[in-house]
Amino acid sequence: MELKNLQTGLSNLRGEISIPGDKSISHRSIMFGAIAEGKTVVANFLLGEDCLSTIECFRKLGVQIEQKDGEVIVHGKGFDGLMEPSDILDVGNSGTTIRLIMGILSGRPFHSVLLGDESIAKRPMTRVTKPLAQFGAVINGRNNGEFTPLSVAGRQLKGAVYELPVASAQVKSALLFAGLQAEGKTTIIEPEKTRDHTERMIRAFGGTVNVNEGSISIDGGQSLTATDIYVPGDISSAAFFLVAGAIIPNSEIHLKNVGLNSTRSGIIDVMSAMGADFDIIPTTTDVDKEPVGDIIVRSSSLKATVVSGTIIPRLIDEIPIIALLATQAEGTTVIKDAEELKVKETNRIDTVVNELKKLGAQIEATPDGMIIKGKTKLKGGSTVSSHGDHRIGMMLAIAAAICSDKVLLEKEEAISVSYPNFFAHLESLM
Repeated sequence: MELKNLQTGLSNLRGEISIPGDKSISHRSIMFGAIAEGKTVVANFLLGEDCLSTIECFRKLGVQIEQKDGEVIVHGKGFDGLMEPSDILDVGNSGTTIRLIMGILSGRPFHSVLLGDESIAKRPMTRVTKPLAQFGAVINGRNNGEFTPLSVAGRQLKGAVYELPVASAQVKSALLFAGLQAEGKTTIIEPEKTRDHTERMIRAFGGTVNVNEGSISIDGGQSLTATDIYVPGDISSAAFFLVAGAIIPNSEIHLKNVGLNSTRSGIIDVMSAMGADFDIIPTTTDVDKEPVGDIIVRSSSLKATVVSGTIIPRLIDEIPIIALLATQAEGTTVIKDAEELKVKETNRIDTVVNELKKLGAQIEATPDGMIIKGKTKLKGGSTVSSHGDHRIGMMLAIAAAICSDKVLLEKEEAISVSYPNFFAHLESLM
């Protein structure tokens, strides 16, 4: 296996980078473009492997999708324009693709089969298949629908009221896609507010969705109309450089075009609580669209904090890099209420702890998070692995930057899932 020799012992990072398009919004732009009537043009689409898997799945469903001059053009024909695929729909490594597309396929009058890679085969799907069954969906798979491959026998759905047992934007979004096709009204009750890109996009495509405190309601039978979408930079990708700028000495990094949706910006709140030195410059004023801005981050003196409760859904994907940040903060940082990390691309609790320990971090796993003691000098002198998880891979690359000895990375290719030019951006700041 080829190993990547990571940059270590960096004395500073300085410069400006434009953050690639948001992965969550890129996925949804294709899905909504496909089920809307007319031509949707998507600018700043993330050309990562996960989002390309979404494009390929909808092409197999009969949707014409072009990639042209840096834009993606989706020629939608509405829900009724989707066609039975003649081949298996392969989602690759994308949990977002498989979970959201089930909500669409459940209401279509045809049969389809969903499959993914080795990682997807281990990820739980009943969190989506069981609530969809309450709408009348028929989805079968290994272990009573727990694992792929999944067979979806589409049919007419009926609206339902569903209370999410765990805050999950993916489950919520799948049910909203089902609700758009169902007879009657659908109401979803959330234990905590999750990212609201789906609700925003329903409105952007001319639909109606009612959001009240703790619940989202939608009427079935709505028709959506194509629109142009600009995808802001992914704050989950920006997080790696936010942390790099804060923990690498003599650094100042200007991050352009970062999505600042309040349901995703928990990393900003945590860094603020830890005393990080950064400025935010908003660049959008339209309250109905995704908020976007620039962030300037500088080397910082950090203090420990507790990360728990209602903020967790707002930063669930950033916890690996927050764990690294905590190794460079004075005191003991506690992360809890994050059981959801166990069912990501890897068990991120165990993986983050084990890999950072290899570099000299004082970090321990707990049933729902981790405890990190700082400030700790990371040494390196070891081989680490992404375990096929893009966010673990990028976190380890930033960790290596403050290590004194050589660090080798296994499975660096996983990073291309969400940030194909990550290493080029990192090198541009050196």
